[in-house]
Amino acid sequence: MARSQETLAVSMGEPAGIGPDLALLAWANRKNLKLPVFYVRGDVELFRQRSARLGMDVPVEAATPEEAAGLFSRALPLVQTGPALEDRPGEEQAASAQSVVSAIEGCVDDVRKGLASSLVTCPINKSALYKTGFSFPGHTEYLGALAEKNWPGAPARPVMMIAGPDLMVVPVTIHIPLKDVPETLTTELIVETAEITAADLKTRFGFTAPRLAICGLNPHAGENGSMGTEDRDVIAPAIEQLRAKGIDASGPHPADTLFHPPARTRYDCALGMYHDQVLVPAKTIGFDDSVNVTLGLPFVRTSPDHGTAYSLAGTGRVRIDSFAASLRMADALAHPERF
Repeated sequence: MARSQETLAVSMGEPAGIGPDLALLAWANRKNLKLPVFYVRGDVELFRQRSARLGMDVPVEAATPEEAAGLFSRALPLVQTGPALEDRPGEEQAASAQSVVSAIEGCVDDVRKGLASSLVTCPINKSALYKTGFSFPGHTEYLGALAEKNWPGAPARPVMMIAGPDLMVVPVTIHIPLKDVPETLTTELIVETAEITAADLKTRFGFTAPRLAICGLNPHAGENGSMGTEDRDVIAPAIEQLRAKGIDASGPHPADTLFHPPARTRYDCALGMYHDQVLVPAKTIGFDDSVNVTLGLPFVRTSPDHGTAYSLAGTGRVRIDSFAASLRMADALAHPERF
């Protein structure tokens, strides 16, 4: 029987989305997919209703985190978090927002207490949360705030990584408008993000000397300042500083020639200057099996790299590849010796 410290905590995400479907399908296919033990924080009755809607015979049992490992072989353990919810897939409900937040907070607290080894988050609908006062741009930033609250004094600078079998990428700026990127981008921000990336690639992913490819901001990496000076004046100095610190960083590279197969053999992780610059190629190359990993936190967090998919919720047409990969990666990252 798995110990609770080896059990993964899963937050249900947006209940009207595919989060419940993913957890139910993952449990039903746990043996074929070779998944680690996990439990979900969410609403017990909603998961039972979703299971019936999907025509699945998944037993859902209320549990505490301590009980989850012992139940997993016969039922999907659900830790009741928040009030009872009605299963209405595809319909945004303001009443569920607090349950979504509480599930994330509860899972983080479980990891802090040693009741779970790591956290896997199902997709949330940020626009629904904003209507209730949620003030963070996304999961990544919110988890950084929770880390600072729950691990006082520990480093808590969240960095988003999309990790797939063929490509790993990190955006230096994340959930901000494209027009704000140039003024937000600084040499210091690039250096800090790259340092966190390199450190976690060593300690969690097992790279001895990770190679970082740094994208330019402008087309053709600015062409020596003729198409923007940020590459020359902001990005290049960051690369020089990283090299001086002993980090294998190259660039600035034109992003349009960085992601074809031969180019990808020359680095371990690509750092982009803005969200879509690196997430578009990452999701194009590995949409179904890539994982969102949050670096720079005192705990492990992974997530599937897709959204709530309201139109697929409750239909039985959901692919669980990315969620299954998230579970396996969270388990592996919590135990680096397994890499």
